[in-house]
Amino acid sequence: MESCDVLIVGGGPAGSSCARRLCLHGLDVVLMDRSDFPRDKVCAGWITPQVLAEVELDVDDYRKGRTFQPITGFRTGVIGIDSDVETKYDRPVSFGIRRCEFDHYLLERSGVRLKLDAPVSSIRRDGRKWVINESVTAGMLVGAGGHFCPVARYLNPMLQDAPLVVAQEAEFAIGPGDGGSWAGVAGIPELYFCRGLNGYGWYFRKEQFVNIGFGLLNGRSLPKAAEEFVAFLRKRRRIPEASWPWRGHAYLVSDAPQRRAVDTGVVLIGDAAGIAYPQSGEGIRPAIESGLLAASAIVDARGLYSAEQLAMYERGLRRRFGGARYRPALPRPIVEGLGARLAPWLLGNRWFTRHLVLDRWFLNAREPALGVS
Repeated sequence: MESCDVLIVGGGPAGSSCARRLCLHGLDVVLMDRSDFPRDKVCAGWITPQVLAEVELDVDDYRKGRTFQPITGFRTGVIGIDSDVETKYDRPVSFGIRRCEFDHYLLERSGVRLKLDAPVSSIRRDGRKWVINESVTAGMLVGAGGHFCPVARYLNPMLQDAPLVVAQEAEFAIGPGDGGSWAGVAGIPELYFCRGLNGYGWYFRKEQFVNIGFGLLNGRSLPKAAEEFVAFLRKRRRIPEASWPWRGHAYLVSDAPQRRAVDTGVVLIGDAAGIAYPQSGEGIRPAIESGLLAASAIVDARGLYSAEQLAMYERGLRRRFGGARYRPALPRPIVEGLGARLAPWLLGNRWFTRHLVLDRWFLNAREPALGVS
């Protein structure tokens, strides 16, 4: 039986950020993931300057052989309407990455013991220790395995009917002779919203890759809506008459009924805790910040992992991702009842698009980087 101080289940940005911080504080950490790395992780994939600071990313090192696309503007509009708004910035406000590269980089840099291609088949409590797969024991367990994380299911077996974002995405390389078939400018993502403001699609060229996707809240009609979005892009000659395989995923947002994120000897981070930003659905920054907050609480606990001792993590999580700051800026009745009428007008307004949709919802530009050590 292998033992460690902390076992982290999930090797994405949440798990690797938490692991690295714990390792730097001298804890013995094992990170387990059901996938091998680099894994095929499809994501629109942009990270803000705050994320660069939080993960202490060496940009010059990172961009050697990896995609790192500065973003200096956005094109926004409404699906089905030919007009759009272009917003430009005088500096990079975000950076396009590929998740298969970004996640692998963070994981390799974490410095902890890795158990990859190792799905969790059993979780049990034995006194003050956790036993995972009858092969690893740990005093502290961290669930970082995304929406379907087995640790999250163990901690919240009865959570049902929570609002869920579902998405379909595709990412692929542009061939040497195919660049002219794809409209748009690298570094200027395009965002097109549903009339009801309950979902949006995106088209993002980042260096030699294209990412196309569509996300919808409680999206039972997702396949049809995604098809309509692709047809809209083709009609506007943004993309060629081509087809590709879709990849799907789902996650909770931070204004949904909350998952319990803490119990004795266990915490949830990232999508396992259900803390993606509700307006944009973006989860990379919340994942990293929750991993850092959890690491700080675990270090401060000094091996005494009672629910009361770890409660500081949950309080920090709710302060950072709950409450009024991430509630929709527009009252829900307006969004649901008048969204179809208001969306073209609102999203055609340059001030609204820049300061609310982009700066507040998508970039969280006013929220400084998380400072924890």
